[in-house]
Amino acid sequence: MTDNIKRCGWAKDPLMHEYHDLEWGKPIHDDTEHFEFITLEGAQAGLSWATVLKKRENYRKAFKGFDPSKIAKFKQKEIDRLLGNEGIIRNRLKIESTVSNAIAFLAIRKEFGSFDEYIWRFVGGKPLVNSPESLKDIPARNDLSDLISKDLKKRGFRFVGSTIVYAYLQAAGLVNDHEVSCFRYGQLKGLK
Repeated sequence: MTDNIKRCGWAKDPLMHEYHDLEWGKPIHDDTEHFEFITLEGAQAGLSWATVLKKRENYRKAFKGFDPSKIAKFKQKEIDRLLGNEGIIRNRLKIESTVSNAIAFLAIRKEFGSFDEYIWRFVGGKPLVNSPESLKDIPARNDLSDLISKDLKKRGFRFVGSTIVYAYLQAAGLVNDHEVSCFRYGQLKGLK
């Protein structure tokens, strides 16, 4: 690396550096950000995160800034328009799931006051801090992601398998999986 900063092993290029350094693992408490991360992690299924990250701004425009109350109103016309949008991943099931997930997201918000209240209760209100030495020490899923995945599916979410949910938990800062040698590990440890 040219900047001599020790990062997690997966952050290999400038775009990933920026995402890693500023966002990944930082605890979020904004419902729109939660919905964005759940949507993007679902869009990643079968693809690389770099592919999704390169299309992120296009996703923000196409999906109304990830406002679930706007997306929940999308009709077939909007879905068909999105299928022609080359700036996003044009997978019908993923696009349709974003709309149905917005509806399920709003139902959780109504029940719990916010999605943030709902999701953070799974970790007792503070991030779980792991201490991985390297990428091989980081699981793709665990019992927590299994539990949340099952609950989200029961509530009508799609594209929220356990692996997708675990990646979301990492991204949204509910789980700190920065490698212990990474400069962000210590910075984020203890944040809520």
